[in-house]
This record gives sequence, C-alpha cells and structure tokens, in this order.
Amino acid sequence: MTLSAFFFLILNGLSSASALFFVAVGLSLIFGVSRIINLAHGSFYMLGTYIAYSCATRVGGAFGFWGGILVTALIVGALGALIEIVLLRRIYRAPELFQLLATFALVLVFSDATLYLWGPEDLLGPRAPGLRGAVEILGRHLPSYDLFLAILGPLLLLVLHVTLVRTRFGRLIRAATQDREMVGALGVNQALLFTAVFALGAALAGFGGALQVAREPASLSTDLIAITDAFVVVVVGGMGSITGAYLAAVIIAEVKALCIGLGVVHVGLLSVNFSKFTLVAEFLVMAVVLIVRPFGLLGRMQAAVRTIAEPEDPIRPATPLLKVLGLITLIALACLPLLAHSFPYALILGIDVLIAVIFAASLHFIAGPGGMHSFGHAAYFGLGAYGAALLVKWLALPMGAALLVAPLVALLGALLFGWFSVRLSGIYLAMLTLAFAQIVWAVVFQWEELTGGSNGVIGIWPPPPFDQAWVYFLLCLVLAVIAVLVLRRVLFSPLGYAMRAGRDSELRAEAIGIDVKRVHWLAFVIAGAVCGVAGGLFTFAKGSISPEVIHLNHSIDGLIMVLLGGIQTLTGPIVGASLFAVLQDMVMRDSEYWRALLGGIILLLVLAFPQGIVGALARLFDRARAP
Repeated sequence: MTLSAFFFLILNGLSSASALFFVAVGLSLIFGVSRIINLAHGSFYMLGTYIAYSCATRVGGAFGFWGGILVTALIVGALGALIEIVLLRRIYRAPELFQLLATFALVLVFSDATLYLWGPEDLLGPRAPGLRGAVEILGRHLPSYDLFLAILGPLLLLVLHVTLVRTRFGRLIRAATQDREMVGALGVNQALLFTAVFALGAALAGFGGALQVAREPASLSTDLIAITDAFVVVVVGGMGSITGAYLAAVIIAEVKALCIGLGVVHVGLLSVNFSKFTLVAEFLVMAVVLIVRPFGLLGRMQAAVRTIAEPEDPIRPATPLLKVLGLITLIALACLPLLAHSFPYALILGIDVLIAVIFAASLHFIAGPGGMHSFGHAAYFGLGAYGAALLVKWLALPMGAALLVAPLVALLGALLFGWFSVRLSGIYLAMLTLAFAQIVWAVVFQWEELTGGSNGVIGIWPPPPFDQAWVYFLLCLVLAVIAVLVLRRVLFSPLGYAMRAGRDSELRAEAIGIDVKRVHWLAFVIAGAVCGVAGGLFTFAKGSISPEVIHLNHSIDGLIMVLLGGIQTLTGPIVGASLFAVLQDMVMRDSEYWRALLGGIILLLVLAFPQGIVGALARLFDRARAP
C-alpha cells in the first residue's frame, strides 16, 4: 500500500467515524445522566433513516432533504420525550437489566411499526443536494458527502462541548453525570432534566440516522446494528464522555478502514486476509481497551457503578408449598408423552421449553446471585452446540459422548473469557462478554471449512430410540432437572454465599478473606458449562446448528427469560423461560407482526410486575400471610 493510499483510507474512515459518533453520543448522554441501558436507541436511529427518506422523496428539492433532517431530529426527539415520560419514569428504580428488558420491548414494537408504515423493502434515498459530486484528494476521488460528514462530526462534538461547559443545561448534565443524587438535593427538577436529556439523545440518534439516508438504504435491520455499534463506541470511549465517544468512533472506524484497505497480505508463506477482521474489528478493539482500561479510554468508575435501583432481596430456599408445586409440575411434565398421539406438537414445544429453561437458569446463576450482567451468554450455548455437532460430523461420535463433551467445550470458553470478564463490572462487564461472543460468532461464521459458515452443520439427528420425540423429551427433562438442581445446590453452598457477598459488597467480602474475582470466575465457568448442556441438546433437537444461536439476539432472549420470571428468585428463570418460549411460538405463528405483539406483552408485564412474575407472586403471597 502506498503512502497516499494509506492517508486516503484514513480520511475515508473519518466519515464512518462521524456516523458512529452521531448514534453513540446520544446514548452516552442518556446513560451518563439517567443510567438507563437504552436498547431502543438503535430504533431511534432507524426511525431517523425512514422519516428522512419520506421527507426527501415526498417534499423534494434541497428543502426536502436538508429540512427533512432537522424535522426528523425534532420528531424523534419528541418521541423520545414521550417514551421517557410514559414508560421510563416508572422503572428508574428498577434493576438495570429490567430497564434493558423494557427498552428491548420497545425495539420489537418499533420494528413492526416501521414494517407496517414503510414495508419490508430497503429504501434508498436521494443524494444530498449540493453534495452529489466527488473531491479529488491524493489522486483519488472522495465523495463530497463523505467529506461533509467527516467535517460535521468534529463540529457536532465542538457544539456539544460548548453546550456542556458554557450553558446551565450543560452544567446540570455534567453534575448529574457525576452525582445525580446531589443534583436532586440542590432542588433541580430531576424529572424535567431526565426528559430533556433523553429527548436530546433521541434527537441526536434520529439526526445521525437521517444523515445516513444519502449513503445507505433505510433497512429494518438497522436498529440492532446501530445499537451494537453505539454501545461499543460508548463503552470504549467511556460511559458519559462525549469526547471519549468521538475518540472511540475514530479508532474503530480507522481500524475497519485499514482492514478493508489491506485486504490479503502475504508474509512469506503465510497469507492473512485482513478484510475478514471487519466483522469483529470493533469487538477486538473493545476487548483490548476494556482489558487494559476497565472503564474505557476517558471513562470514570462512577459512571459505571452508581445506580438508584433499589437493593435486591436475598434469595431464599424454596418453601414447602413451592416444593410441592414443583413436584406436581414435574410429574405433569413426565406424563406429557402420554398425550403425544393427541397433541404431537406439545412434545416439540416442550423440548424447546426445557432447553430454554437450562439456558435461562445458567444465565440467572451469574446475572442474579452473581451480579454479573452478560450480553454474550449465547457464546457458551453455541460452543456447546457446535462442539457436539462437529464431534458427530467429523469424528462420528455417538450422541451420548457428544452431549458429554458439549459442556466441556463451553466450559473451556467460559474459563478463558470469564478470566477477563470478571475483572470488570456493570455495563463494562456486559459489553466485554458481548465482545467475546461476537468474536466466537465471527469465527464460526467465517471458518467455512470446519463449521460450514452461514449454512452451519446439518444432519445431526439423534439415534434410536431418541429419534422419537417422547424419548428425547424425557431426556431433556432429566437433564433440565439435574442442571437446575446442581445450580441450586451451588447457590446454597459456601461458594454461592461467597458469590452473593461479592455481588453485594466487594470491599467487605475482600476484607473478610473472600477472593471475589476467583469466586466469580468459578461461577462464570459453572454457568458456561451448564449452558453448554442446553446447546448440545439443541443441536440434536433441531438436527442442525447455525451461527444465529451465538448472535446478540439469542443472548438478549436469555435476559428476557430471566427478567420476565424475576431475577431475585430461583424459580424466576424457569417460569420466564417457559412463558417466553410459549409466547414466542404462539405469537410467531398467529401474526405477521409478532414482534410488536410480543413487545407489547413484555411491556405490560414490565409495568404490571416490576419484580418479574414470580417476584410479584411471592410478594402477594407474603402480604397475604402477614398478620
């Protein structure tokens, strides 16, 4: 690569950096003030692309395009304010993961609302009036619009910096980022401040999406891509730091640009295809930064750990009544094969529910009692699934041996990733787990010779007698019961109590001699191994495995299962997984707009049962027993 080509790549990467900064800066402001983990931020960005497309194509002319960008920002900002007032104000004191559940429900609603309004096709907007040509730089042609975006990013950073430093509104934002409780004690209207900041963050996301309509088509897949990019940029830069967000955006964009520009590099007999690293470049950067600087490049510790959520109740052993109900449920499930002839699909759904129960219980083990929020738990599900599938395909191992090896493969992955992850906390830990999961996903997706790439591994069916649905259902039931009982036994062992002590007060736990990091690492490994059991069962249940099981969507599904049931109880993940699996199956079959319907149901449950379904029922039962 020539020097001029290298500098051209750097310049071209700045336009991509601005695009990343536009979507990330609003998220950084929102989290810095309200501590809301807003997954719907990507939906605001997506809505910005569609609204700007409508403005540009229906109004026409320069005013339709440029005026539409400003109108889009105002509309999305107003929508953000409405959501903050109607929904988020009700859950500010809920645990962080519960807020995540509510905002993910909004993602589902916005996705189908966009599908209904604009249709399923990607929509390519017109070129920006006045910036349709190209500028010759270093002997190459750079689109004028890309150069415009490269300049606009730093200008927006400058405007926001001046606003935060020189205005009263900005000073309140900075004060709330450092110590929100003190701001309230000084008499500031916190509700109004939160609404204004959330509206500003949403408007910035809509503004960023609107600007991209001249470069990329408006697409229904934009929301999750945008929120993933935004979280990576914000975490790498440091939560609450807009300067850090821009710095992180530049670093990530330039690394991606260089990977594309380098292509295949030959070093002696070794050939390295750098273009393949573009799928995981941002996650590799994030992993390295968080390992070296646990709170991001310009982040501070307070931005990651301060919260106004109410303290969680301690987990208690099951009551005699609950044990009786559990035994009755277990007997009923064991009798389900008797209905196989009348309701054959019930066994298929039952298998899916049992696999989901193992997955959710293993995630709850670290997210609830361990306090380790994970956005990448699907990695261990996928490692177990691929471990079992590849052993059957390449070594012709029997199903029993493959199911034994599946948790061992997941355990090895958790052993490696957990060692780095448990050294962080809060959103930083969650994002590092996501980084590791996306790296696993990229390896599986691109290593076609071994894993089959996007096609996955097919033809992995269970041998007789497990090829009969009722037999395989009973196998899943036995393994699910064993997995849940093992996790429960660990939680009420010295290891479990030490794990909860480290969650509640790491300093006090360390003071009495508990090695919190080692305890949490061991818990992480146990959870990963149990999750691998679910992955192995999934492979033989479906007869195939593909990279989708490792994607972020699957990890979020696991969090939804845990939170629906209740994170403060041991039966919560079981109930939540069962309900989510049944709801997802029923809603997907009965409606084209199943995402919105499922999101609406989740929102209703969030508002009606702030502690989860089991948590709410437990409180009602306690009140009924109280004199």
